Amino acid sequence: MAENSVLTSTTGRTSLADSSIFDCKVTEMSKENLLIGSTSYVEEEMPQIETRVILVQEAGKQEELIKALKDIKVGFVKMESVEEFEGLDSPEFENVFVVTDFQDSVFNDLYKADCRVIGPPVVLNCSQKGEPLPFSCRPLYCTSMMNLVLCFTGFRKKEELVRLVTLVHHMGGVIRKDFNSKVTHLVANCTQGEKFRVAVSLGTPIMKPEWIYKAWERRNEQDFCAAVDDFRNEFKVPPFQDCILSFLGFSDEEKTNMEEMTEMQGGKYLPLGDERCTHLVVEENIIKDLPFEPSKKLYVVKQEWFWGSIQMDARAGETMYLYEKANTPELKKSVSMLSLNTPNSNRKRRRLKETLAQLSRETDVSPFPPHTPKSCTKSSKNSTPVPSKQSARWQVAKELYQTESNYVNILATIIQLFQIPLEEEGQRGGPILAPEEIKTIFGSIPDIFDVHTKIKDDLEDLIVNWDESKSIGDIFLKYSKDLVKTYPPFVNFFEMSKETIIKCEKQKPRFHAFLKINQAKPECGRQSLVELLIRPVQRLPSVALLLNDLKKHTADENPDKSTLEKAIGSLKEVMTHINEDKRKTEAQKQIFDVVYEVDGCPANLLSSHRSLVQRVETISLGEHPCDRGEQVTLFLFNDCLEIARKRHKVIGTFRSPHGQTRPPASLKHIHLMPLSQIKKVLDIRETEDCHNAFALLVRPPTEQANVLLSFQMTSDELPKENWLKMLCRHVANTICKADAENLIYTADPESFEVNTKDMDSTLSRASRAIKKTSKKVTRAFSFSKTPKRALRRALMTSHGSVEGRSPSSNDKHVMSRLSSTSSLAGIPSPSLVSLPSFFERRSHTLSRSTTHLI
Repeated sequence: MAENSVLTSTTGRTSLADSSIFDCKVTEMSKENLLIGSTSYVEEEMPQIETRVILVQEAGKQEELIKALKDIKVGFVKMESVEEFEGLDSPEFENVFVVTDFQDSVFNDLYKADCRVIGPPVVLNCSQKGEPLPFSCRPLYCTSMMNLVLCFTGFRKKEELVRLVTLVHHMGGVIRKDFNSKVTHLVANCTQGEKFRVAVSLGTPIMKPEWIYKAWERRNEQDFCAAVDDFRNEFKVPPFQDCILSFLGFSDEEKTNMEEMTEMQGGKYLPLGDERCTHLVVEENIIKDLPFEPSKKLYVVKQEWFWGSIQMDARAGETMYLYEKANTPELKKSVSMLSLNTPNSNRKRRRLKETLAQLSRETDVSPFPPHTPKSCTKSSKNSTPVPSKQSARWQVAKELYQTESNYVNILATIIQLFQIPLEEEGQRGGPILAPEEIKTIFGSIPDIFDVHTKIKDDLEDLIVNWDESKSIGDIFLKYSKDLVKTYPPFVNFFEMSKETIIKCEKQKPRFHAFLKINQAKPECGRQSLVELLIRPVQRLPSVALLLNDLKKHTADENPDKSTLEKAIGSLKEVMTHINEDKRKTEAQKQIFDVVYEVDGCPANLLSSHRSLVQRVETISLGEHPCDRGEQVTLFLFNDCLEIARKRHKVIGTFRSPHGQTRPPASLKHIHLMPLSQIKKVLDIRETEDCHNAFALLVRPPTEQANVLLSFQMTSDELPKENWLKMLCRHVANTICKADAENLIYTADPESFEVNTKDMDSTLSRASRAIKKTSKKVTRAFSFSKTPKRALRRALMTSHGSVEGRSPSSNDKHVMSRLSSTSSLAGIPSPSLVSLPSFFERRSHTLSRSTTHLI
């Protein structure tokens, strides 16, 4: 017999709260027809209905359930079988049945009878929150999916779909047939279809069916919610589910990385050309044409699709990232178009001069922005601010403005492409990085950007309205306090910023994908975030160099002379605030080794801001920087290039201050060149007569003439392609430009008369030896009374016997005079020395001007 409870409802009316869960079925407000009439009449005729909970079978044995009903003050009775329901049915009560098992026969009978059924977790949850029992037209076991709106796609079996929909209803969720903005989760059985694409575009979480099954398994957990991130993320559809990928155009290391990421993100990969592949991911910057004709079912996409899918944590739409074959020639023009086919030597040299001039024009960047600055609109919109005769001071000031403008653009790229998107709220898939990680990575970059934007604007106004008497030093003195405030916090913690990037990239695939996407954008010049963030570390020493060079070319009576000295001193103050402990002792040791190995190496090569990048062994192919065939060693530093030749005779040893004997210097210093003077890097094509050759087009800021330095690499340890890319990257860093690849030009050896065929032959070595001997003889007899005519005849005879030609043909080139940059006075920062005598004009120059030649 049923046991009645003495607890009754205090209101005398139903205590069921309406939760507004009506989506497929019209809910009956009452089993009796509502009478049409006034409200007062309805209230008089409507009987008083009391809510009563009926605990069915096992539910009546749970003490915590009985206690919860007492807490919310709801009357209850116990029922062992469905037959007892006839005796409990009464129009005075609205019965709510509590059933512990929603799959047994008792539940099915109550459901068919259209009874209102809830599970024990609902009662316990209401008791805990002090809320009334929810009102639902369907059986409600728990509230794990309450307020969730689900939509389904890709299910072929009706039985499976019905099962999933039923479980969602039992957990309080709502189902929508059509996908719209109110849907909170899409349950997908495949990664195709319109619903899937819309969900990706809206950033709606896309879930596996297992999400619903696992949530139902945890239905008895009172505080469990299926929408919490930790639980939901376990069952999100990975970006590459149902995808089989192959890769084209990537290095072995990068390809391995992408294959590992593919498996981590739910996909598979197969070799290139496998018919089972669904996607071909192409490195569009390298691959200009596909090696085979792809099938219609194969998606051929750019690498941005791959990284974008990982970043969004969902498979991106392929149509936005389809790879298209390049129908136009390569953007980089090959210098081979300027090949010289005429046998006439003078015409060749004239064409060569035109070629170098063309390269120079393509290299020179106007220091003025494409639009007229607001600050300069009053001066002259159409007038050309460049002086009729460019002074050395103007040239250095122009380079200072160019590099400052490039530097500001780099900082803007860091902020706009990286920092702002990472700080943005409402990111798809949640925040990529935590706020403290973002702060550690970017630090005071926005403050540095603000200061240098002001400096750039002031320099722009000065350059546009140029006058020799205007002070450049005042600009840097004006912002010296801001520089002291903004730089040390960033530079001192740069290593921590770098480590944070590396750690997050390894641990967070979405951040790794975010970096890959932005690195491929033109604004970044294919540089990583770490490479971009090192620019502030390098900028101040570069500015100090330019200011020192500017001071050198400023007349003593110019008031800016003393102002520039003060500005250099202010930069010294900034650099002294930078933590000395951050300097790398190993890098300094490498520079010391170079100084000891190179005889005559300038001592001011030593700098706390300079580091050795690469050493390359070469042979000179022209008359610069030394005679053809000389063994030349190139030391690439982060901001300059030390050029040294092998010494012909080594005498004595060097004793260090500590008493240790060092071997004698094996190299002789030729030239220490700032990387900013390198305007183009020429990659000489490989031919039968030319192997492993390259050239540098050099132009100092204070001269109009260009010098071509050509070399042949003698070691295969470092591929020429890697060396040229490395060199261009550091040149771009020095001049604060992102597009390092634009510095490389491909050239035919005939275009620049470069030939390596006879470099190792016995005859060639003998010829070079005689040439050196003749130079020594010339120097030895320069003080004697030997008749010039006799000496000239003797030298012509010696050259003619070996080379079969007159030496005058070798002396028709006039060497260009390159500029020098002096070191900073008293500042331990990067500095450069004046150029050695090999760039001086020879005394026997011909009247024909060939200053643009080699």
